[in-house]
Amino acid sequence: MADLGIAALSFAHVHANGYADQVQRNPRTKLVVVWDEDPERGQERARRYGAPFEPSLERALAYDGVGAVVCNAPSSMHAEVMVPAAKAGKHVFTEKVLALTVAECDQILEAVRAAGVQLMISMPQLCGSDLRWAKDAIDEGKFGEVTLVRTRVGHSASLDRWWQPGNWFRDPKRAGGGALMDLGAHPVYRVRYLMGQPRSVIARLTSFRGTYEVDDNCVVIVDFENGGLGSVEASWVQRGGPEGVAIYGTKGWALLGYPGAAVVAGGEAFTGSQGGQIMPGNLPKPWRSPMDQWVDAVLDGTEPDIRPEFGRQLTEIMQAAATSERERREVRWPV
Repeated sequence: MADLGIAALSFAHVHANGYADQVQRNPRTKLVVVWDEDPERGQERARRYGAPFEPSLERALAYDGVGAVVCNAPSSMHAEVMVPAAKAGKHVFTEKVLALTVAECDQILEAVRAAGVQLMISMPQLCGSDLRWAKDAIDEGKFGEVTLVRTRVGHSASLDRWWQPGNWFRDPKRAGGGALMDLGAHPVYRVRYLMGQPRSVIARLTSFRGTYEVDDNCVVIVDFENGGLGSVEASWVQRGGPEGVAIYGTKGWALLGYPGAAVVAGGEAFTGSQGGQIMPGNLPKPWRSPMDQWVDAVLDGTEPDIRPEFGRQLTEIMQAAATSERERREVRWPV
């Protein structure tokens, strides 16, 4: 018998099936019950995963054997789903973003702290060996002073009309935004993790194609307290391209995740001269997946690498970027 019974709270997010699959594959977890704000979808997913469907969130949280929840509700519903879950003593795994506003993040974090439960926000792009290497190199001063970190991600969701009318991904109220809130979360949390505390944000979120009611092409510039800048680019109107991280400093540079090698680095700190480049070997061990970190923290008491406060930090930048675009100004900390 599985050690941890899990309630799936909504299958609204595109990654919800993947998380349910992970729960089913892990011998220590079991999908016990499904709740969904869309009963038709919830009933279909419950049949697919061989679990009962419960139309009441309160009853789903009280369902026999449920010790934890996986939340894939629309982002605007996260607080109204996760706060009751935490208050019911259930450990919480959630798709990013944690919430659309910092105030809602604080509600969730306070409920989690008060209940003493584990909260995990899915941030898989923090887990790779390449980012582990970069964080260590920055902390060790290998780059000298880091002047710029550039990250991007893009696909063709707007070009190819992935989401039809009524889909929450294109709804500004339920999703909180478009390309930046969806894809852009990944480069935002990467640059925040590498660079530390922001001091201001200026952003431009546009609708290049006009396919949806939300942004589909954006750039966010973050000014960090260490004096460096972060450039975040996210788009639904591109046909792919390199989606890695570029780091530039006063003593060296590195490209992560670009075609040809996991990491390429150059500069005096890495090659001993101004020219040339290397492909570092013996990269650090990657972190476990967010789901595995969460399950191990719940069942074994291990310390997860992805911390609850990372979710608030992500939303801080997202909220600041949205304000910057709406009011056409620089937004300074605290948000």
